[in-house]
Amino acid sequence: MNNTYSIDFEFRWSDVDANQHVMHSKYYEAAAHCRMNFLKEHGVTIEVLREAKVGPILFREECIFRKELAGGEIVNVTFQLTKAKRDGSRFSALHEFLKKDGTLAATLNVDLAWIDVIRRKLTTPPQKAMEMMDQSPKHTDFIYLD
Repeated sequence: MNNTYSIDFEFRWSDVDANQHVMHSKYYEAAAHCRMNFLKEHGVTIEVLREAKVGPILFREECIFRKELAGGEIVNVTFQLTKAKRDGSRFSALHEFLKKDGTLAATLNVDLAWIDVIRRKLTTPPQKAMEMMDQSPKHTDFIYLD
């Protein structure tokens, strides 16, 4: 199994701030896009989540910026699980933003869970999401929390 999932992401002119580099919020959007692409490619679609009345929620998001990115620049955004509960109810992931030459531009860490959208309480994910988590690329330091 491939140990990293990644997508290429092009930052647009509208993603640039007054300092002429990519705005901090755009890193968070690109990481979310990468995660959601992985889910969708592994059968965890909006329809599946709607039917199960479950959705992913974010507890923490932290980005460490290392090198500037410019508008028009294409970066490779990676996704790997770093930890998870065995029942899939909570999990954490790492995203890396790599420039074309391989330079690490940023790392972004997230802590996530699943919520029952009717009861508004944390829950375990539907079976399709559990399968996706089993297939998720794992960081070399990946651990189970329980």
